[in-house]
Amino acid sequence: MATPISSDVDLHTTRDHMALELFCLIWLDANANAKETRDTEQKLSSIINHLKKFQDVQQCQKFIEERSENDRLIMIVSGQFGREIVPSIHQLRQVISIYVYCMEKKVHEEWSCKFEKVKLS
Repeated sequence: MATPISSDVDLHTTRDHMALELFCLIWLDANANAKETRDTEQKLSSIINHLKKFQDVQQCQKFIEERSENDRLIMIVSGQFGREIVPSIHQLRQVISIYVYCMEKKVHEEWSCKFEKVKLS
C-alpha cells in the first residue's frame, strides 16, 4: 500500500499563504473607488486577502491607529494624501512600509525623504 508523501511545494505554499495573512494592505487615494482602479484592486486582492481602501485621510488614520501593535500594515498612498498622513502614522509600530505613488516624484521626494518607511514609486 502506498503512503502519501508530503510535498515541499505544498508546505511552502501553505506557509507563504499564512505569512500573507499576517499583513493588511491599506490603499489611501481620492480615486481608490474609481472604475479605473478595479483592475489594480483585483490584482492586489489575488495576492493578499486583507485589502482596505480609503478615500478619507482621517478615516484611514483612525483605522491604522486602532490596529494592534502586533498587526503588520503596508500602505499604498497617493502623493497628495501621503504628505498629509505619513507624518502622523510613520512612527507607529504596526506600519511597516509605505509606498507613495505619484506623477511628480521630485515634489514628493522633498517631504518623504525624512521618513525611512517611505518608498516612492
